[in-house]
Amino acid sequence: MDRATQGSAGLAIEHLQVNVPVDSLELEGTLSVPTAASGVVLFAHGSGSSRRSPRNRYVADMLNESGLATLLIDLLSEDEQQVDLQTAHLRFDIPMLARRLEAITEWLVRHPDVANLKAGLFGASTGASAALVAAAELPNLVDAVVSRGGRPDLAGASLERVEAPTLLIVGGADPVVIDLNRKAMAHLHCEKELQIIPGATHLFEEPGALKKVAVLASDWFLKKLR
Repeated sequence: MDRATQGSAGLAIEHLQVNVPVDSLELEGTLSVPTAASGVVLFAHGSGSSRRSPRNRYVADMLNESGLATLLIDLLSEDEQQVDLQTAHLRFDIPMLARRLEAITEWLVRHPDVANLKAGLFGASTGASAALVAAAELPNLVDAVVSRGGRPDLAGASLERVEAPTLLIVGGADPVVIDLNRKAMAHLHCEKELQIIPGATHLFEEPGALKKVAVLASDWFLKKLR
């Protein structure tokens, strides 16, 4: 059900339940649009997650508070999610996830509530690699990318073609992923930045860690999407 809320900064935020046609499916999502939004961010959730991810919802809420619209959406149908719970196969199908993100992005930039806004992608875990592939395929539609604890290395050769300014955020207590992000960063030729949050593990569950992610992401998107 569509609803409206009042943000702590006094912004009115409209929350619209949407269904996006992709691959003969209709994927469910929530489009949240604050008053006078200055950009829109599509979230690509990570392995085994969905639009209900509490971490992505927390970050999305903070982006809304800063004046950015957000779209939290499932990348798999309910049936696919059930299959993936058993096999863990679809969550690593980066080309398929990227194709869906591309289709959702193309739908999003035509939506009347956000059609005049620049668009960014926020990817977590494997969703970050799908976001980077989608950004490489849609250079005229994607204006910024943020990765949280992501696996940009899984984007492969697409990294070389990403044009959107890209921020990689990694926990300081996640050494394997730090190394993978540094190696991937060497293949990015766009504006890029790596931010390491001291003491944070892969899921940023430590007190204050996720808030730091949200602040970094908000600042990046506000600068790049205005």
